[in-house]
Amino acid sequence: MSMPFYVSPEQIMKDKADYARRNIARGRPVVVLQYDTGIAFVAENPSRALHKVSEIYDRMAFGAAGKYPEFENLRVAGVRYSDLRGYSYDRTDVTARGLANFYAQILGTVFTTENKPLEVEIVVAEVGADADDDTIYRLTYDGSVVEENGFVAMGAAADQITTAMQQQWQPGMTLAAALRLAIDLLGRDPGGGTSRQLAPGQLEIAVLDRLRPRRAFRRLGGPLLESLLAEDDPTTGVPHTDDRRAGLHDTLTGVDNGREGQNGEEGPPPVPRTGDPVSERPEQEPGHPQRPAADEAAPEDGGEGSEGSGEAGDGPGSNDE
Repeated sequence: MSMPFYVSPEQIMKDKADYARRNIARGRPVVVLQYDTGIAFVAENPSRALHKVSEIYDRMAFGAAGKYPEFENLRVAGVRYSDLRGYSYDRTDVTARGLANFYAQILGTVFTTENKPLEVEIVVAEVGADADDDTIYRLTYDGSVVEENGFVAMGAAADQITTAMQQQWQPGMTLAAALRLAIDLLGRDPGGGTSRQLAPGQLEIAVLDRLRPRRAFRRLGGPLLESLLAEDDPTTGVPHTDDRRAGLHDTLTGVDNGREGQNGEEGPPPVPRTGDPVSERPEQEPGHPQRPAADEAAPEDGGEGSEGSGEAGDGPGSNDE
């Protein structure tokens, strides 16, 4: 009878850790850093559908590097945890520290009990009333939690990016300066080769803006992002209100569709979509008690061409003008 093959627990844990680190290092990097009015997330991600940075709760966000299906499952679990806790107790009871502990339990349990660890590294960030109250937690594949100060890098070339950040990042940087610094480091070749110039279309960028009234998370794109990344542009921050355009959106682009009239004059406000929570003119929504009915807008003159006429005429109700 042959003896069973024996592997020491130390060797098993070492093999799991090497496996996870090796696969995480293959992923595109993510940088999270503080700026003067919040926390910025910068990731190299050309996909517009598969996000590496996402909102978790009112003033909390999530960033990850590694295997997408695995960190997406963690993101969904974090959203459910936060929603349930906020509903059961109070919204102020949902904190980044509690969410980090929740993720640490999941990652640690999988690492010690399963054959394969989760190939992920995640960041949970929460923006506070001022910079001293901001919190950034980094969680690794084995459930270890580290509270970072100012910035953190994950994924490929994380060590080189962190070293450069320690030399160049400064507290109180403007958003434009912080984004340009992060993008410059993301484009550097770890082997010392030629640096890449990353275009806005290759990046996923979002912010937690402490000056927003409730939901602090917003993505950045369009002309606004291009202005922030241009060195000769005076734009240094983002507006603290949403774009004035109809529809649900979580991206700040700097474009106000429907607000510009002829000769650059401000035109009429856009008609909001039904159920749009960011509408500036709720009385324009269908079904609103203050919305004028169709018959109230018809001309009072009962001549030909008015409402109810069988054919269009040339009277006051005609639309020929």
